[in-house]
Amino acid sequence: MPRSMQDILDHADELAKRFEDYEPSSDDEVGVAEYLLRRATLARARSERQIADAVDAARRAGIPWKRIGAELGISTQAAQQRYGTVARPS
Repeated sequence: MPRSMQDILDHADELAKRFEDYEPSSDDEVGVAEYLLRRATLARARSERQIADAVDAARRAGIPWKRIGAELGISTQAAQQRYGTVARPS
């Protein structure tokens, strides 16, 4: 939804104030192992999104599920079941 320049500037000011007023607490601290787990989880989510987008593009290009499954290292049926809802038909 389009926003006015003033809305964007007001939001930026609000975020800046929140940043300046922020006071860290002990609850904000996480150990290295938890931080690494969090980063790995985000990386996996990004990778899954990239795969879903690539499968969608492949289907729109007419690539059959059999070839998509082979590229993903899974069966044709598994590819259809996992990505069929995100892939638009060709």
